[in-house]
Amino acid sequence: MAKIKVLFVCLGNICRSPLAEGIFKQRIMERGLDAFFEVDSCGTAAYHIGETPDERSIANAKKNGVDYTHRGRQAKAHDFHRFDYILAMDDTNVKNLKAIEPKSHDARLKKMRDYDESEPGANVPDPYYGCEDGFQRVFDILDASVNNLIDHLAHEYKLH
Repeated sequence: MAKIKVLFVCLGNICRSPLAEGIFKQRIMERGLDAFFEVDSCGTAAYHIGETPDERSIANAKKNGVDYTHRGRQAKAHDFHRFDYILAMDDTNVKNLKAIEPKSHDARLKKMRDYDESEPGANVPDPYYGCEDGFQRVFDILDASVNNLIDHLAHEYKLH
C-alpha cells in the first residue's frame, strides 16, 4: 500500500500547521500507524520560508508531550499532486490554496476543523499575536481534530 500523504497548511507555517504536523506524527507513532503516512506542513504566504516554528508553539507542544521540528515552506501547485489530503487551518488559507489549485488533481482539500466534532468547519484561530493561552487553545483544537482525522483515515484505509 502506498503511503497516505497528508499536508497541513496555515498562513506562515510557523504556528498552526507545523504544530498539526507534529501532533499528527506523534499520534500516529503512538498508534503504531506511522509507516502508513507521509506528513508535511506549509504556509500559503512566503513570510517564514526556511524558518523554524514559533518558539511559543514549540514550548507549548513540549508542555503537552509533543516534540517537533520543521522548516517553513510555501504551498505550491504541485502539492495538490503530491498529497492525498490538504488540510487548511482557516477560510483564508482555503481561498489562498484554491488560487494555486491545478484544474486536475486527486488531493482532497478540507479544513482542519472539518474533523472537529465540537465545531465542525470552524477556523483554527491564529495564536501568533496572542499570549500563551491562545497557543494552548490551538493545541487542544488541533489535538482533537488530528485524533478524529486519524480515526477517519484508519477507517477509510482499513488500517486497524
